[in-house]
Amino acid sequence: MLVNHEGQQVPQVTFRTRQDHEWVDISTDDVFKGKTVIVFSLPGAFTPTCSSTHVPRYNQLAPVFKQHGVDEIICISVNDAFVMNEWRKEQHAFNVTFLPDGNGDFSRGMGMLVPKNELGFGERSWRYSMLVKDGVIEKQFIEPDVPGDPFEVSDADSMLEYIAPDAARPSDVTVFTREGCEFCVRARGMLHDAGMQFEELVLNRDYSESTIRAVSGHSTVPQVFINGEYIGGSEALEAHLNKIRAV
Repeated sequence: MLVNHEGQQVPQVTFRTRQDHEWVDISTDDVFKGKTVIVFSLPGAFTPTCSSTHVPRYNQLAPVFKQHGVDEIICISVNDAFVMNEWRKEQHAFNVTFLPDGNGDFSRGMGMLVPKNELGFGERSWRYSMLVKDGVIEKQFIEPDVPGDPFEVSDADSMLEYIAPDAARPSDVTVFTREGCEFCVRARGMLHDAGMQFEELVLNRDYSESTIRAVSGHSTVPQVFINGEYIGGSEALEAHLNKIRAV
C-alpha cells in the first residue's frame, strides 16, 4: 500500500554523488533545509517514459517553477551516481539536479520502494512527485497502485497546476536549420530575443531533406513550428512574433 506522507519530514539519508571524478556525500539537510524543492522520483534512468516525458517536461518548466518560488528541481532514481550523471547529460536536463538513490534508502524511507523483479530491475522507486518546503512534504502526487508503470499525476504540469495554476506555460518550439544559413541565424536570434526556448534540428545531422519536405511541404530553411502549428521561415516567424506582441 502506497501511503501519502504530506505534512511529514523527508527521510534522513546520504546521497552518494559523483562530482568532478570525486565522491561527494550529500545529506538530506543539504538538499532540503531552508529551501523549496520539487522532487520527482521514477523507476529507472534511460527507461522510456522517464526519458521521453517525465524528465524533459520538468526540465522545460524549470524556469517557470523558479519564477514561482521553487529553488531546485530534483530527480531521484534507484540508480548509481555514474548512471544518473550520464543520463542527465544524455537528456541535456541541466535545469534538474539528478540524485542517485543507489541503495534505495530514500525511496524505502518514503515507503515507495517496490519490487520490479519481473523486469529484472530488483527494487525500484514507485513513480511520484512532491513539493517539499524546508524538509516538510507539503504536497505529494503518487501514481495509482495498479500494475505496470502508470504516469498520470506526477508530471510537471500537474505540479505547476498546484503551485501556480495561472502560470503561462512555455511554447513548444522546433526549428529546422542547416549549417551556414544566415536566415536560420536570424530566426534563432528572434526566438532568443523573444525569450522562447526551442529545439533546433540541423540538416544532415538530425534530419534529411526528405524529412523537412514531409513535415512542412518545403525544402528551404529555416522552418519553424510552434505548439504544433507550422509558422514558416524567418519572415513568417517575424510576422508571428509581431502579432503576439501586438495582442
